[in-house]
Amino acid sequence: PRKVDTVVVSYKKLWKLRIDKEMNKPELRLATGASSATIARLTRNEVVSMDILMRICDTLNCNVGDIMDMIHEDSSGKNARAKRGKK
Repeated sequence: PRKVDTVVVSYKKLWKLRIDKEMNKPELRLATGASSATIARLTRNEVVSMDILMRICDTLNCNVGDIMDMIHEDSSGKNARAKRGKK
């Protein structure tokens, strides 16, 4: 049987870019119009709407790939791309 990969998101790039732009989380929230709950979801690497991602990118003058990564994991929780020899 084929193993199903799951995809998780990581917003590490967002937090690094935010720091590079000398912006704190409350400033990011106000500039994007995001709620505190949405910022909390981002902090926990949870899925948020594309609208939020687009507003963040507009605010930080970047693309979605500059603020997030999608990590493919196999059913054991390991990084499936690393297992397959991909980066």
